[in-house]
Amino acid sequence: MPKLKTHKGAKKRFGFTASGKIKRRKANASHILTKKSRKRKRNLKQSTIVVKEELKRVKTLLPYK
Repeated sequence: MPKLKTHKGAKKRFGFTASGKIKRRKANASHILTKKSRKRKRNLKQSTIVVKEELKRVKTLLPYK
């Protein structure tokens, strides 16, 4: 079989933890920030783990990670 290609957009958006989980950034942190509370904006800065329902989809985009 031929080699699989990595999805370049996914490569830029997802990272891996030392234990093999997939990290992602949170949405809604780039604009229209004036109406969002300080606490909400602070929590949007933190990265989070991809949920198990989406893992299969993300792993197909990143075959060699």
